[in-house]
Amino acid sequence: MTTVDLPPKSAEEIPPKTPAARLPDTGHEWDGIRELDNPLPRWWLWTWYACILWAIGYWIVMPAWPLVSGYTTGVLDYSQRAVVEQKIARNIEAQSVYLKQISAKSLAEIRADPELLSFSMAGGRSAFAVNCSQCHGSGAQGAVGYPNLNDDAWLWGGKLDQIAYTIRHGIRNGSDDARVSEMPAFGRDELLEPAQIRDVVEYVVSLSGRQARAAAVERGAAIFAEQCAACHGETGKGNQEFGAPNLTDSIWLYGGDRATLQETIHNSRRGVMPGWQDRLTPETIKQLTVFVHSLGGGQ
Repeated sequence: MTTVDLPPKSAEEIPPKTPAARLPDTGHEWDGIRELDNPLPRWWLWTWYACILWAIGYWIVMPAWPLVSGYTTGVLDYSQRAVVEQKIARNIEAQSVYLKQISAKSLAEIRADPELLSFSMAGGRSAFAVNCSQCHGSGAQGAVGYPNLNDDAWLWGGKLDQIAYTIRHGIRNGSDDARVSEMPAFGRDELLEPAQIRDVVEYVVSLSGRQARAAAVERGAAIFAEQCAACHGETGKGNQEFGAPNLTDSIWLYGGDRATLQETIHNSRRGVMPGWQDRLTPETIKQLTVFVHSLGGGQ
């Protein structure tokens, strides 16, 4: 049997192998891939047309297009901001009943009224989170230089009226009514020699029941009685009238190790707290007072 080699057929002579090859195309082809002109399904087209009509209608009735100094308000003149403002106004109106009672009553009376106490606790917790937690911590646990409000160690007193005064006027912020305590910088101002400061540190360490060098404690006790007892008391238990801390417990605002105590005595400490009477309403300050008093250390 003889095999005859035929010349190859041209592309036009090769019949299409698939139905897609018989579909109309756009005339575009790349690397053997044809771009077909296959019509979209009618359901898809009608959905697309409906979306276009919906968009046009939305532009007409609702706020849609930004302008140079505003936006198109739409036929309905709807505003989400206005909705929020209405909700806030309703909440304020509902709260005003309690706020009027808080304004008229003393802190002790608020504490004695279960309904007002519950409302004040909620408002005080919110005010604390917004205004106080940045320094005192979200749980009021404090930090170095910022008092822990959960314990019972109060520099200026933990009674309701004392807490309220501290919140209203603050501490060492330049206000005439602010609480002020002035601890001398015994080292920086050359009131004591470095050796004397070290002896006082040993005495202060001994006040909280820790081991200290006996000879240094004896010398430090004499210096303490002369230089420090006027504020901290003869036994080192502090004095809330002057904002002088109790040195006999284990609660330290800046740290109770020897290096930190030496730095404190050498340079002094002068932390600042803002006064809130010009920033918060009297009712909010009362709520905040009740909340802080309830944290565990209120007196």
